[in-house]
Amino acid sequence: MGKCVGVVDTTFARVDMGRVAISILESSLPGYKVVRHTVPGIKDLPGAAKRLLDSGCDGVITLGWVGGREADRLSYLASSIGLIMVEILTGKIVIDVTVHEDEAGSPEELKRIALDRAEKHARNLATLLRHGPEALVKHAGQGLRQGYPDAGPI
Repeated sequence: MGKCVGVVDTTFARVDMGRVAISILESSLPGYKVVRHTVPGIKDLPGAAKRLLDSGCDGVITLGWVGGREADRLSYLASSIGLIMVEILTGKIVIDVTVHEDEAGSPEELKRIALDRAEKHARNLATLLRHGPEALVKHAGQGLRQGYPDAGPI
């Protein structure tokens, strides 16, 4: 397949985070094919990510949206464990981007968080694929945030 990066998002999300991630990845990873799969909800993310990695993608970014109910939070936990297992089993990069509907007071703020988080994590994935696992070491302990302003180091 050549160089490939996967983007997996959901129809449950209220913001098109996949579009943002694709834009960043296409501009940051020349020579890479970007493959997008959209699934119904967050519990479907691990399977789709694994299929993309098995088909030759070098890494994937998953973009999940968690509703405000307890059942939604439990679904997120299941999805997160599944994504961790995919990363362990494949030895490839899986960046899990998640927005929780109850982390903002308004739809506008929630949209801003989602877009910022998708953009910053897509940049992280591109950096890791271009420069390897040591690429983010220089940012360790800097209080960098996705979705919110950076907290800064202590």
